[in-house]
Amino acid sequence: MKKPEQKQVENKVSRRKFVATSAAAAAGLTILPSGVISARGRTAPSDKLNIAGIGIGGMGHSNINNLKSQNIVALCDVDWAYSKGTFEDYPNAKRYKDYRKMYDDMMDTIDAVVVATPDHTHAITAMQAIQNGKHVYVQKPLTHTVYESRMLRLEAAENKVATQMGNQGNSGEGVRTMCEWMWDGAIGEVERVHAWTNRPIWPQGLERPENGMWVPETLDWDLFIGPAKMRPYHEAYTPWNWRGWWDYGTGALGDMACHILDPVFMGLQLGHPDSVQGSSTQFNTESAPQSEVVHYRFPAREKKGKMKMPAVHVTWYDGGMMPERMPELKDGEMMGDWSGGVVFEGKKGKIMCGCYGANPRLWVGGKEETKEYKAPKVLRRIETSHEMDWVRACKESPENRVEASSNFNYSGPLNEMVVMGNLAVRLQDLKRELQWDGEAMKIKNISDKDEVRIVKSDTFTIHNGHPSFDTQHETINAKQFAEEMIKHEYRDGWELM
Repeated sequence: MKKPEQKQVENKVSRRKFVATSAAAAAGLTILPSGVISARGRTAPSDKLNIAGIGIGGMGHSNINNLKSQNIVALCDVDWAYSKGTFEDYPNAKRYKDYRKMYDDMMDTIDAVVVATPDHTHAITAMQAIQNGKHVYVQKPLTHTVYESRMLRLEAAENKVATQMGNQGNSGEGVRTMCEWMWDGAIGEVERVHAWTNRPIWPQGLERPENGMWVPETLDWDLFIGPAKMRPYHEAYTPWNWRGWWDYGTGALGDMACHILDPVFMGLQLGHPDSVQGSSTQFNTESAPQSEVVHYRFPAREKKGKMKMPAVHVTWYDGGMMPERMPELKDGEMMGDWSGGVVFEGKKGKIMCGCYGANPRLWVGGKEETKEYKAPKVLRRIETSHEMDWVRACKESPENRVEASSNFNYSGPLNEMVVMGNLAVRLQDLKRELQWDGEAMKIKNISDKDEVRIVKSDTFTIHNGHPSFDTQHETINAKQFAEEMIKHEYRDGWELM
């Protein structure tokens, strides 16, 4: 039986296709699969893809460079100063500020799109490409909300496009090695996992600037805001620092957990958590906290290989917070690496790795067996870059395609788990473990009357040698707040579907 949200997407897709087909029939046209319409600029599977990049000043520049063997035909960014270097590297690509204008001009030419904009515009930018049958590569986190992630996954499946989330460690050897160790039964049943990052390395816990600033001539502020609520421009928001602002980013958890929790999600075959609880340093209505701890609990899953999958508790730490140090490590040895890491605690042993699943280590019965232990290799190895594995998938027919490693059927549920963790932090004033219904995308133990009290502003001064502080709070209906975090109401003129 199809899920309600899948029926909702299919109804919208079917209605859209019916309208397009009817219009074509009235004009005496024949509808053909886009892959065979070479006159419209489409390429044969063996040839180069025509790729467009949206959001090219930061990680998008790296993504495009990893795709330079293909045809980079269009580049789009709202900030032409920040993206200047990418424009200069690809002088033959057409330049745009508004992705909608680019789609209007070049949709018939484009085969695939790379999206590396701020988090809040990932879904709305990628969705239009998917609906037009274009393959998409979207930077992590896949989306800003749970609902957006669900809709992208279902729409991509409906349109049979090749997809990939930009958590590049997913294509690495470390993630595969750890999965194979666990599935071979090396450390036994895992009931507890710890994961952490050194982020944020950008400002968080900030209050909204009191005054705006003049918008730089090279930046289109309205397009940066996109579907979010309009506010005056300030240099504190962009470039890059948008990650710490709730309206545009998802904080340290959203930024890094799609990397760091990737081997946890894959190796332990996780799905929806059934509960989540968060705590943090002070945050406010505008900005994520400087550090936090989030506890996820997952129900038991089916056995994988030789490994039983009991209920498991996964704890996330950021902003300098860390789990208890492993006694197996020697004095001076680092837990994970400088960017973060994971520790799997099994009944027979432990596995530790760094960020992106790098440099995994294995202990069995307290003895390190990283080099000695040989598990059967059951996972496909990626012999090229994360981006180029996606290109390979793009060129294969949907019927015979080997999907890219972090395609949306995998990364969509991973991303849902990650971004819903922010619910636990932002609703911590409820002082309860939130019971999560993943299929319905809602919190079960929250009522219409529940409220949360969140800091709106906070000042601290010294007057005549004595401390003086003034903390202003905002009381919000918790259920309405949670619903908005799960599924945003977009600004007028912007919509997801």
